[in-house]
Amino acid sequence: MTEQESNLTQALTTQVEQLSTLVVLLEKELQLISSREPETLMNLLDEKASLLESIQQLDSETERMINASDALSVEDEALVEKAKSLLEDCKYRTQINQKAVEQGQLRLTHLRNLMMEVRAKESLTYDKKGKPKGGTLGSGISA
Repeated sequence: MTEQESNLTQALTTQVEQLSTLVVLLEKELQLISSREPETLMNLLDEKASLLESIQQLDSETERMINASDALSVEDEALVEKAKSLLEDCKYRTQINQKAVEQGQLRLTHLRNLMMEVRAKESLTYDKKGKPKGGTLGSGISA
C-alpha cells in the first residue's frame, strides 16, 4: 500500500467517524428540541457547526485524493459506502429535526393566539344594549 493510499484510507476512516459523531449530535439535537432546553441546544448547535466545517474540509481533501488515485481499494470502497450511508442517515435526521422545530413554532403561535384571545375576553365590556363589546375598555372616560 502506497503512502497516498494509506492517507486516503485514513481520511475516509476519519470521515466515517465524523459522520457517526454527527448522527449522535443530531439525535441529541432532537432530544433538546423536544425538551426545550435552549441554552444546551445552542451549545450543541455550535458544536455541530464546528463538526460540519471539519467534515466539509476533510471531504474536499478526500475528493482530491480520490481524483488523484487510479482506483480505490476494496477497503476504501467499503469506507466510501459507509460514509454515504451515514450521510443519508444525517439528512434524514436533519429533516426530522426540522419538522420538530416547525411543530414547536406552530405550538408557540397557537399558544400566543390563545393568550391574545384571553386578553381580549378580559377587556370585554357591554354597550348600551347589553351586547358584548371588546377592546374599548375605558376609552370614553374623561377627567
